[in-house]
Amino acid sequence: MKNIVVLGSTGSIGTQTLDVAAKRKEEFSVKGLAAYGNRPELFARQIADFEPEVAVVYDESRLSEVKEAYEAIQRKAGSTADLTGHEGKAPEFLTGMEGLEAAAALPDTELVVTGLVGMIGIRPTVAAIRAGKDIALANKETLACCGDLIMRLAKEKGVRILPVDSEHCALFECMQGVKPEEVKSLILTCSGGPFRGYSREELEKVTLAQALKHPNWAMGAKITVDSASLMNKGIEMIEAKFLYDRKPEEIEVIIHPESIVHSMVRLKDGMVMAQLGPVDMRLPIEAMLYYPERGPLLGQELDFAQIAQLHFEAVDEEAFPSLALSRRAMQRGGLYPAVYNAANELANEAFRRGEIGFTEIFRRVEGALNEMEKRGLPDGAYTIEEAIEIRETVKGLYAC
Repeated sequence: MKNIVVLGSTGSIGTQTLDVAAKRKEEFSVKGLAAYGNRPELFARQIADFEPEVAVVYDESRLSEVKEAYEAIQRKAGSTADLTGHEGKAPEFLTGMEGLEAAAALPDTELVVTGLVGMIGIRPTVAAIRAGKDIALANKETLACCGDLIMRLAKEKGVRILPVDSEHCALFECMQGVKPEEVKSLILTCSGGPFRGYSREELEKVTLAQALKHPNWAMGAKITVDSASLMNKGIEMIEAKFLYDRKPEEIEVIIHPESIVHSMVRLKDGMVMAQLGPVDMRLPIEAMLYYPERGPLLGQELDFAQIAQLHFEAVDEEAFPSLALSRRAMQRGGLYPAVYNAANELANEAFRRGEIGFTEIFRRVEGALNEMEKRGLPDGAYTIEEAIEIRETVKGLYAC
């Protein structure tokens, strides 16, 4: 039995993690759940189904909605359990960042799944590492903002960072048994999103509705827009740099529309190792939940005769400057990857609110990097608090 905590349980990664755990309740015990609180009925159902010790509603204003939904489920089930937890079914309800950090550091848990979206995921991930928990990492911002500090802390605490993203899980699996010095480069694949083949001029006219129609994956709105702009791939490049200790020039990106090859490792002797799998996020989730063992077959196996062909093409970096901006941030080092991430996060939000056009995302990220270089942002040592606070600094730049 492996005891786990799921942060971001009502999001895409969280719901699929619980789907895996539900199919193997004899192997996984969910000790803690955390969600923003904007889907109270779903969160209440998760609490009732998995009976965690702790349930965190990040947005305190949503706590009463969650409790009411949970009580309604309990009444319908004929349960006599109240919300004090004394009968072993109702959890202790916590709120805010303190609640997230407490859940992440719960005693008697081995693995914390960090499925939170945005920089909100950094502090609870740090709390989990400091408490000696292995991390099944799906929160991109943790490594994008302070990857070198996170990896150093994980090494000090003897904690494993197990990447849940399909691309990084693929690299992780391809790297098993491979010496780091034998690797020439890492190759991240991407579907190209809904705007594959668009020119920069065509991108100027796209809408939010179009950006949210990903051809392969079902994800939350923020990540889906990041995929459409390929900013997600720029963030994944930063993650790969820290996860596998690579130089920016050792990280490649290739468009692969079918999303069957999830990523590849190019070796120095010319060989390339690839990981293939269906378009199903439950597979990398399961791989990291079970690591170092193998879990059961969850769905259909790949039918190569049905696939027939796989296609690859170069990224048009003139239309999608995301990757060049990511390399620039990595080469500067220090807090510059955090600037890249924060500027994108804020621009993504503005685009989803209808305040800016799609290509303004690129301009705002470039503008933030330019302005921080003018101000002489240090590119050396920094603290986790400084990385978290960079969002507010970047927010103040948006005259750029």
